[in-house]
Amino acid sequence: MKNDNKQHDQHEQERRSPAAAVAAYVRLFLSAQQLHLFNLFSHLLLLAFGFIIGITLAFSLNRQQLLLPSNNNNPVSVNNNSQSGIKRDGLGSFLMAGKEAIMHDMSDDELLWRASMVPKIREVPLRIKPKVAFMFLTKGPLYLGPLWERFFKGNEGFYSIYIHSHPSFNASSVPKTSVFYGRRIPSKGVRWGDFNMVDAERRLLANALLDMSNQRFVLVSESCIPLFNFSTVYGYLMNSSKTFVEAYDLAGPVGRGRYSQRMRPLIKPSQWRKGSQWFQIDRALALEVVSDRQYYPVFKKHCRYGGCIADEHYLPTLVSIKFWRRNANRTLTWVDWSKGGSHPSRYMRSDVTVSFLKRLRHGTRCRYNGKTTNVCHLFARKFMPHSLDRLLRFAPRLMHFHSS
Repeated sequence: MKNDNKQHDQHEQERRSPAAAVAAYVRLFLSAQQLHLFNLFSHLLLLAFGFIIGITLAFSLNRQQLLLPSNNNNPVSVNNNSQSGIKRDGLGSFLMAGKEAIMHDMSDDELLWRASMVPKIREVPLRIKPKVAFMFLTKGPLYLGPLWERFFKGNEGFYSIYIHSHPSFNASSVPKTSVFYGRRIPSKGVRWGDFNMVDAERRLLANALLDMSNQRFVLVSESCIPLFNFSTVYGYLMNSSKTFVEAYDLAGPVGRGRYSQRMRPLIKPSQWRKGSQWFQIDRALALEVVSDRQYYPVFKKHCRYGGCIADEHYLPTLVSIKFWRRNANRTLTWVDWSKGGSHPSRYMRSDVTVSFLKRLRHGTRCRYNGKTTNVCHLFARKFMPHSLDRLLRFAPRLMHFHSS
């Protein structure tokens, strides 16, 4: 009994001592802190879990909304857009992306890649007015521009214009009222006879392909003139079942003599062709040209020297090998090589007469959609600047252009 009382007295002394009190307080404080940290950690964990669930649900709802078919007949949706002032660009703006934005900073590789895109679904879910892309490959100013202005007048929406000129040319000299204003594409220097002429053609095609409404593509120069009014040219091109790339086999140094044996085995001597640079093709062939990674590198490597004029051989050979069934094997641009030499005949002011122009318009016979016709050329070259005044005088009466 005495021992029990003694132990009880010792516990009482320890409980009442200051050191024991401090130790007990510390133990209590640590327990409270641990509980507080545990509660804080639990709240943070729940908050993070809720945040993750919220993001997941939002993404899921967004995805479902994108996958749902749009309901254009929903009056609530229409009213909301109109009240908020949101303008719906829709598919039409995308399809005609290249209509206004002619200048860009894409490299040639980027441009060709972008232009080569083809939709798998052929049926377009909206009405598109098919256009003819007129691609002007020029050294500088279009000195026959006033004649082309009359040709295009009154036919807005049925054509597109693209101009490839030397980078040093000052395009600001073109008046804002002109159909050629703002139609210059990003261009590079081109020399006659160099392979960069082919690059310029592909560059023009690629820029024109950015506008999905362009269905026919015509390459012309600053010395070309139209021989018929716009409606005749438009109908002839759009209604044709063929493309127009001239291609023929020519013996001698300026034909077969330009072939390089290094082009074997891809291109055989029997497949080598020559033809006019000035083509008129459809969208399907234009896409093949800009996306060609088979024949283009061979020509670029082996048709650069020794007098090989690539622009006279690349497209004629390519079309003859792969696309000859759809090709009329002639050009729609009249030119006179009868005098020989490395350049065709040039026409001055005194050469431009009514009888001469009539001969260009109806002086030959050819096949068009399986029938014989005397409308074989829609354009002609090579007309010099001084011929403009007489062309403007005869065009309204003979070619039925707009007279004002």
